[in-house]
Parts: sequence; structure tokens; C-alpha cells
Amino acid sequence: MKKEARVLLDKAVDSLVLGIHHFNSIWDRGRQEAVLILLDRAFELFLKSAILHRGGLIRQPRAKQTIGFDKCLRKCLTEDGVSFLKEEEAISLQMLNTLRDAAQHHILDISENQLYLHAQGGVTLFDDLMERVFGIPLRDQLPERALPVSTTAPTGLAGLFEREFSTIRELVKPGRRRRLEARAKMRALAILEAALEGRRVQPSEQKLGRLLGRVAQGIHWEELFPGVASLNLSVEDSQLGLAIRITKSEGKSVHLVPEGTPGADTLAVKRVDELGFYSLTTTALAEKCSLTRPRAIALVRHLELQEDQECYKEFVIDGVRHKRYSPKALDKMKKALPTTDMEAVWREHGPRKRRGGESR
Repeated sequence: MKKEARVLLDKAVDSLVLGIHHFNSIWDRGRQEAVLILLDRAFELFLKSAILHRGGLIRQPRAKQTIGFDKCLRKCLTEDGVSFLKEEEAISLQMLNTLRDAAQHHILDISENQLYLHAQGGVTLFDDLMERVFGIPLRDQLPERALPVSTTAPTGLAGLFEREFSTIRELVKPGRRRRLEARAKMRALAILEAALEGRRVQPSEQKLGRLLGRVAQGIHWEELFPGVASLNLSVEDSQLGLAIRITKSEGKSVHLVPEGTPGADTLAVKRVDELGFYSLTTTALAEKCSLTRPRAIALVRHLELQEDQECYKEFVIDGVRHKRYSPKALDKMKKALPTTDMEAVWREHGPRKRRGGESR
């Protein structure tokens, strides 16, 4: 093994051990942040070590710094001669990296069960990759006194996220005045959903506010976060205690997108025949809802359908931009109409100067 690769791998294991240490710490202060930051560092250094070991480069020509986490992840997923990651493993790493970003730069609050899931899952994934890339069992690299994370495993992801949502629902009840705590907990779930859509982004305060509003209305978590709802949990015994792996249910498939694709950092979710899925024009929406086209556009804005990737997508065909909506968008409009004051919607979202016109 190259010397730089060996040093990076040793540093990666050091960070993993420290992450395990902080998870098992008796002190709660800063514990969540420490675990996420150290696990994320462990994987970034591991990916760089693996890239060098497999003949790749971790520095751009004339660059002073090594490449960042996203470029490491892409190389380990796609580069000929280097790639060794599976798509679901890349999604797990992208989740961890975005959670670390929120924990390091703002406010994040995740439950003990969710922290356990990421910590034990991280140890499992690190062990899998050590064997696959270097042929070295992780147990050979851990000090004998180190206790890998191995407390009681969650019985299933659905129950875990249901408990998360129950807590959030309590926090947003009238009179509780604990919306900051609710936002911190909601941020973690929104990050997971974005990662599953291939977007390594932090949710805006406006986005979190809208999600909390829908929670207060009684919307179920599976409807708000369909990607998270598609995850499965695999738990089995291993030489490091428990091995936990997160997998996706059948239905949504993962594919690679060109680097620099708007809204996608490393991975994205692809549908077969996307034009067939987003089959409705603005005019079609208006006709099916018995609205004029301008009023249909106003309702689309009111419901924020263009911010929902399940409802809206733009396509460029022969240099012309086309706005398309899915049947889910139509369903949301039809369900909203009976209880929506369209005059108020028209006053707020009706004709005005626009950045770009709607296309048919």
C-alpha cells in the first residue's frame, strides 16, 4: 500500500474509534455533533485512501487542497479502475455527510435511536469497505479495549421515524412554543429525504416551516417523506457486534447524473419514461380542474407544486423549455379546490410580472 494511502487509512480508523468513543460517552454535551463529525471525517479519509490505493488522484492539477467529500464519493462510485461503492452505500454516506454539515454549521437534533442507526450503520459500512478495498478486517484495526457500538438495535425504521414524528407533533401543538426544537428535529428528516433524491442540501427555514405546518395539519410522515418511507433496515450478528445496513425498497431506482446537474450533487432518483410520468401541461391541469389557465397557475403557486419533485419537472426539448406536472399534482389541486378560497389565491398569486412564462 502507498505510504500516503496507509497514513490516511490509519487516520480514518482513528476518527472511527473516536466516534465510537463519543457515542459511548457518559457525557451528552456536544455528543451528537462529535459522533457525526468524526464518522464523516473517518469516511472522507477512508475514501481518499481507497482512491490512492486503487490508482486514482485526490488532488486536482495545481490545486493546493485535496478534493472534497462529494468528489471523493463520485470517484469511488463512477471512476473506472477506482469505483468500489454500491449506490445504496453512497446514499448512506451522503446522508451522513449532510447531517454532519447541519450539525457543524447550524442546529441539528436527532433522537438517540436515529443517532444509533447512523453510528452502528457507519461501523458496519466501514467494516464492509475495509474488507472490500484493502482485504483488512476492521476488528484487526481496533484496540482490544474499544467497544463497537452495539446497544439494542431498532426493530424497524418505520417505528423509529413514527416516534420521531410523534415528538415533532407534540412540539408544534398550540401553546408549546417549541418550534425551534421542532425545526432541529425536522431538519434531520428533511436532510435524509433530500439525500435520497440525490440532493446534498440543507432545507431552508421556509421549507422547514411548511413541513411543520403540514405536521400540525395531521399529515402522516410517509406522505411528507416518501423516500425515507422506502428505506429498509437489515440487522444481523457480526464479529463487531451487530451489523446494520440501510437498503431501499423496490420501486425507486438510483442512477448517476452528470456532475454539475442542477439540484444534484452525487446521486439522483430516476423514473423510467419521465415525460410519461410528468404528462400534464399547465393547460391540461386547468381543463381537468375546470379552471382558466391563469387561475390554474395561481393555484399551482399557492400549493407550491413546483417545489415538489413528485409533482413538477422542467424539460428542455429542441432548445425549448417545457413545464410538466404529474398526476400527483392534479390530485393535490383537485383535493385542495373544495376548501380553497380561489379569490384570495387569485389576489395573491394572480397575473403579475414573471421571470418566465408558463409553457404549454
